[in-house]
Amino acid sequence: MSRWAKVGCAVDFSESSRAAMADAADLAKRYGAELVLIHVLESPEGALDMPAPEAARASRHELERKLESWRSEAARLCDREVSARVLEGPVAEEVTRAAREGGLDLLVCGTHGRRGPRRFVVGSVAERLVRLAHCPVLVVRRPA
Repeated sequence: MSRWAKVGCAVDFSESSRAAMADAADLAKRYGAELVLIHVLESPEGALDMPAPEAARASRHELERKLESWRSEAARLCDREVSARVLEGPVAEEVTRAAREGGLDLLVCGTHGRRGPRRFVVGSVAERLVRLAHCPVLVVRRPA
């Protein structure tokens, strides 16, 4: 197994990403690795009903507050400092770009475990991460 010095974890604030964060924190603790949480704001293509600037700022502030809470929890779990980034754009593309540019050795993400037609309509960010990432991707799935 490779030595992982920098581990990234994509979080969307779901229960599956909480499980992924816990596993990423465990790996960071075991390997003495740096842990980076990554959250991506994805705006729908061609969105015409953009929020007012004040609403967008308030929403961004709430998001940053929530991510800070998750960052604190991850730091407690791995007993070391954890950094966090908020990016904007297509989720899989932004996470893999951040991984490449940040020199991450491993990406960890959760999966919602969608199956059948819904998976094809909604798509799978985890699947896209596996295809696009320059580094190994650990996909964490917790039974419902």
